[in-house]
Amino acid sequence: MDMPYPNPMRGIFLKVASVVIFLCMSTLIKAAGKDLPAGQITFLRSAFAMVPIIVFLAAQGQLRGAFRTNDIFGHFKRGMIGILSMGFGFYGLVHLPLPESIALGYALPLVTVIIAAVFLKEKVGIYRWSAVLVGLVGVAIISWPRLTLFRDGGFGSSEAMGALAMLAFAVLGSIAMVLVRKLVQTERTPTIVLYFSLFASIFSLGTLPFGWAELSWQALGLMALAGFCGGVAQILLTQSYRYADVSTIAPFEYTSIVLGLIIGYFLFGDVPTGAMLTGTAIVVVAGIFVILREHQLDLKRRAALKHQTPQG
Repeated sequence: MDMPYPNPMRGIFLKVASVVIFLCMSTLIKAAGKDLPAGQITFLRSAFAMVPIIVFLAAQGQLRGAFRTNDIFGHFKRGMIGILSMGFGFYGLVHLPLPESIALGYALPLVTVIIAAVFLKEKVGIYRWSAVLVGLVGVAIISWPRLTLFRDGGFGSSEAMGALAMLAFAVLGSIAMVLVRKLVQTERTPTIVLYFSLFASIFSLGTLPFGWAELSWQALGLMALAGFCGGVAQILLTQSYRYADVSTIAPFEYTSIVLGLIIGYFLFGDVPTGAMLTGTAIVVVAGIFVILREHQLDLKRRAALKHQTPQG
């Protein structure tokens, strides 16, 4: 019999805290400047994130055991795909207004449904397919003003490339999530988190020969703090799943768009457009529908297993 989660309100609090700190991380990265290559941003974010993660695991007595794995190649694949997704996401973050980069990132759970159906052969019904299609229309509404194919700059403009990068982030991030679903069947959460940070640091360091920017002390400090925030937020997010199920806490991810609008306006002068607000509303509604539908299906699967007659 499935045990109820011990403290849903604590799970929600930890989730919201992780969203706020992840947003602080994004703000710090954006403040560090547009001139930083995505590979350099990814390395600094991943390397400094390992500090709070290692301290936390050591405090929990889980550090030594976290390195034990039954699927090192699985971690390698997840790290490779995840780091590409992260790199595209950071490129989009520094080349787009903060609210739009956040809104386009919301395509990730929608694309995950498609990836899971194709690669994991998960059965996806008409309701979820409809929600995905509606959500992708919202993504198109947000992206279209940036994809100025028939205007000055074309697809070569920095904002157009930023929008395309965020879409690549969503696709690759969805594949990474599918790989994580496979990993959790044999690996513990601390192992998954630790190996991802480790591989992300190693892979992104490989971009050094392609040219990294010379950092001022201010930019280095901002990136160090951003990485630390990323590690803390990852810990809080992981802990939130101990106290509440995914369907309870996942909708609170969308609180970041409100905070992103506020921060983007006051710190970076980003004024939201009508297309951005309309598209974001469509994507958020579609995403919440997918989450609730997944919860309903999960309850049905649990009920079916509970009432299954054991065979002797």
